[in-house]
Amino acid sequence: MARGQTASVNARNLEIANVFEEAADLLEIEGENPFRIRAYRNAARLLRSLKREVADMIAAGENLAELPGIGEDLAGKIGEVVESGSMELLHRLHRQLPRSIVELLRVPGLGPKRAKLLHDRLGIKSLAQLRAAAGAGKLRALRGFGAKTEAKILESVATQQTESLRLLLAAAAPQAEALLAYLRSAPGVKQVAIAGSYRRARETVGDLDLLATSSRPESVIQHFADYDAIEHVLASGGTRVTIVLRGGLQVDLRVVEDASYGAALHYFTGSKAHNIAIRRLGQQRGLKINEYGVFRGDRRIAGDTEESVFRAVDLPYIPPELREDRGEIEAARMGKLPTLVKYDDLLGDLHCHTKATDGHNSLQEMAAAARDRGLTYVAITEHSRRLAVAHGFDSRRLGRQIDEIDGLNEGRAGITLLKGIEVDILEDGGLDLPDRTLAQLDIVVGAIHSHFNLSPERQTARILRAMEHPYFSILAHPTGRLLGAREACAFDMEKVIRVAADRGCFLELNAQPDRMDLSDVYCQAAKSAGVLISIDSDAHSTTDFDFLRFGIGQARRGWLEKADVLNTRPLKELRALLRRNM
Repeated sequence: MARGQTASVNARNLEIANVFEEAADLLEIEGENPFRIRAYRNAARLLRSLKREVADMIAAGENLAELPGIGEDLAGKIGEVVESGSMELLHRLHRQLPRSIVELLRVPGLGPKRAKLLHDRLGIKSLAQLRAAAGAGKLRALRGFGAKTEAKILESVATQQTESLRLLLAAAAPQAEALLAYLRSAPGVKQVAIAGSYRRARETVGDLDLLATSSRPESVIQHFADYDAIEHVLASGGTRVTIVLRGGLQVDLRVVEDASYGAALHYFTGSKAHNIAIRRLGQQRGLKINEYGVFRGDRRIAGDTEESVFRAVDLPYIPPELREDRGEIEAARMGKLPTLVKYDDLLGDLHCHTKATDGHNSLQEMAAAARDRGLTYVAITEHSRRLAVAHGFDSRRLGRQIDEIDGLNEGRAGITLLKGIEVDILEDGGLDLPDRTLAQLDIVVGAIHSHFNLSPERQTARILRAMEHPYFSILAHPTGRLLGAREACAFDMEKVIRVAADRGCFLELNAQPDRMDLSDVYCQAAKSAGVLISIDSDAHSTTDFDFLRFGIGQARRGWLEKADVLNTRPLKELRALLRRNM
């Protein structure tokens, strides 16, 4: 696969993946075996990453049991969903637990045990019931809750009800790309683009905004309204149509003339705050700027391209990811816009797993997949022993993998495997493996996987103590957040960034779609302090390297340039940086 390209995921596979994800949620509430739950979640992740529709694979007689981590049982259930749209297991779980209870799992601070307790003791089955119970002070009477927890849950429910209307960027991507491909085939279409928060690479999107140019807008609208994944059409006119896809994602398509394309693309890309600031600049120059163009009086003077819109207000082109009215206009005016990092700038990935712990592929397969994407090095960073559910490594097992990596590096051309570990940061800030083991590694990625609710002071002290360790290289997914499911840990990020700068260690931008951790704001803060960011996939399968695409989008939102990113360095330079803090 060429650099910069990623596998296109089919919308139908996403629907099947959602069935497996929901089954995993309900199994977790029921207290099912954690390994069975993980198998269903891994199946969902695989389905989202497949390049082909599983329905087509089944029709072609291919054995789905040969897919990584699937096996005969899950293959049969995938076939069942393809055939019927659901699975008997899910029906059984729905009979035992109401479907709405899955919403409770997505509230930060709850989790399956607390969700089950709320259901069993208070009969809470939905977010609305949870909000009512918390508002009435009923939660604090339950063991393990209390007034502070109740107040936090009440706040989280309000946030969750808003965020639940948004979709992860990576989940929207395959649907957006499929829609674009379909739209390009419409008769009379000249230019097509995705606008909105998707184009700005926000972590989540509420809907999709598509734009097209054509001299035959009615035929484009009709073509689009015939798309086979549409649940229903909300509105349709001569130049605009609004649809809802199966799964609930709303899509707006607008068809404009070529002379308005740039102005419309700028307008519908947003953000609203950025657009208002640009319109004010136009007003200061006696111009009117809207989705139809840039006008002086009744005469359109610009708008066929975005560049022409910016030129009209004496600015250079501003990349979409920066358009948040957070200083980009001032930087553009002063000639200080960053040259943002690109996907092709990445030379390696410093965080990935194999089937030796909780991944799905072998060392050899992960190395080949990374090399095929144009990477020249990849760090193998299995979990450490504390994470027992992921079959984490002790010193003996890690030693065996070190020997295996050394052997592979001797005979492998085109890519270098780095010896690493994703070591758990313990509650007191210690690391989960002894120094004599960590000393054998090229890279040590420290991560928090437990005790997320420590006080900000204790959490800060914990992280800082871990970072002071002589073998510590990178702080992985620093805030521990899971988008829409777990809030970021509370700690002093400014102090962590300062210590990272003093210590010479690094922060990770974890590109797993449900993490996207660091946030764009923290990326910008790290850049200002001179702390390098490692953009990593946290790959658990060969297809997960495609997540790097979304990490690049987040990095660009954080104003990062090539020089701000650790793994844009050639291997020799990278090794020197890693050794500097050991």
